[in-house]
Amino acid sequence: MLVVGLGEVLWDCLPSGRQLGGAPANFAYHISQFGLTSCVVSAVGKDDLGAEIIENLQSKKISFNIPQIEFPTGTVQVTLDGLGVPNYIICENVAWDNIPFSSQLKELAENASAVCFGSLAQRSAVSHNTILSFLNAMPEGSKKVFDINLRQNYYSKRIISESLSLSDIFKINDEELKVLRGMFNYTSDGEDLCRRIMDDFNLEMLVLTCGTDGSCVYSSVTNERSFLPTPKVKVADTVGAGDSFTAALVASFLQGKSLIDAHRIAVDTSAYVCTQHGAMPSYKK
Repeated sequence: MLVVGLGEVLWDCLPSGRQLGGAPANFAYHISQFGLTSCVVSAVGKDDLGAEIIENLQSKKISFNIPQIEFPTGTVQVTLDGLGVPNYIICENVAWDNIPFSSQLKELAENASAVCFGSLAQRSAVSHNTILSFLNAMPEGSKKVFDINLRQNYYSKRIISESLSLSDIFKINDEELKVLRGMFNYTSDGEDLCRRIMDDFNLEMLVLTCGTDGSCVYSSVTNERSFLPTPKVKVADTVGAGDSFTAALVASFLQGKSLIDAHRIAVDTSAYVCTQHGAMPSYKK
């Protein structure tokens, strides 16, 4: 099984130093830690920062389809508050805004078992069209995971509607759910709102994370609901924790775990990542 992280790959410039980041790279890294074949799809610049990303992915043994193109490599200035929660300043018109769709990428899509993508990389027309082309080229029965990842003003109702319509699994946090509630003029809330979104967009699953208040997974296929509290841990930072949650959940489902077991593995993985610095810590063996 081949699982793809599709979208932005960049440098997170943290107070502690520069870290390889972007949700797709984080997702692919954590997928690989569960023994599945992963691949990152993005673009970097023909610059030193781009070359360093390639070297970094190679050192972590992460497969990738990342051309070097005539745009600067993406960077994000990350500051952490007193609780270790990150705030982001994201550079615009960079390489990952201009991911090209190639015959090689089409072949990758045709062999993918699952893909995870978000809204951020769709802020530009070029990468938006590449993501849609990739999704449409995937085989029947493959799983399309939309991890919405709202950042600043880099999203729209059209992009979100289109992405949801093409997805099987939708992951969202409690703050993002409030944004969607207003955007789509929903009047319901809580579980009723989650079920309404699943019905409206024919989703198989919705994953709602609520920070320290826990997380819920809803399935329209089995009509199950799983709630788990967030473990209390000593937080180093929360960078990449959500991506590790998504990866652990998807990997567990692909490996045949039940909804409750997959959810537990996702919660435990995310909690561990919170105790480590950076988005791609080494796993305990």
